[in-house]
Amino acid sequence: MTSGSRHDRRLDLVEATGPRPFRTRRVYRRQDGSRHVWESRHHRKNLPGAEPTRLAGLGGLLLRGAWNPGALNWWIGTVFALGSSLFMLGCLLILVPGLAEQWSYSEHQVNMVFFAGSIPFTTAAYLQLFQAANAGDFPSHGQGGSRKAVPFGWRPKDIGWLSCALQFMGTILFNFNTFDALLPGLDWVEEDLVIWVPNFAGSVLFLGSGHLAFAEAGHAHFSWQPKNLSWWVTFINLLGCIGFMISAVFAVVLPTPPVFDAVTISVFFTLLGATGFLVGSLLMLPETAATGEA
Repeated sequence: MTSGSRHDRRLDLVEATGPRPFRTRRVYRRQDGSRHVWESRHHRKNLPGAEPTRLAGLGGLLLRGAWNPGALNWWIGTVFALGSSLFMLGCLLILVPGLAEQWSYSEHQVNMVFFAGSIPFTTAAYLQLFQAANAGDFPSHGQGGSRKAVPFGWRPKDIGWLSCALQFMGTILFNFNTFDALLPGLDWVEEDLVIWVPNFAGSVLFLGSGHLAFAEAGHAHFSWQPKNLSWWVTFINLLGCIGFMISAVFAVVLPTPPVFDAVTISVFFTLLGATGFLVGSLLMLPETAATGEA
């Protein structure tokens, strides 16, 4: 490469926006006067370009994204969808007792469904964290060679990495929460300590993660971009996080049962949360297909 070509590739930052204290969108000017737009989510998920993916032609994008195993984003979305589906199944088995009876599911087996669903959640969350940890910096300032992959990284000033890290920690707490629900003979104090506390803490982490992802996609803590597919992915996921948070509030076990059916309310909002995650996960597939990521 000649010195002239290196000079032409230099980028000057002319604009930086995003939800404070983060910067999720930067505009650079090249030496030839053209502009290069960088967006945090596109960079983190290796989605070429930075133009918002429009909802137009969503049906075709869904078909194109239905099978794309060469893309890490496809695996993240698919595995998240699997975990969400198992959570939804567990909720339906509780909310529709006749279904559990028809399929001969005991309470223990229903709890096993939730625990099984927590494993894909953690797997997909880790894949997403690994992706964010190894996204690299932009611009690279001429640093050549391949970087050594790191398993977790430490990038707390990066909104995308922070969102993924919070979500991953939340899924681990859900692993404990759903596994402990399989333990027999717990009194109400033990249930709160080993089941409800990790459920509540994990839901708080999910809520924080969901908000950061939403802010990253919309470049503001609150935004309205209904034509942007990435915005819908994060917005629906955020709604799912809110559902999980409300569910956790009603899941606390008290020495005296409340006058209302707290269990049904909690399970219902878990169902809404899982539905939000399922839809958001499935929308990641056309998002990947729209940008041609492989």
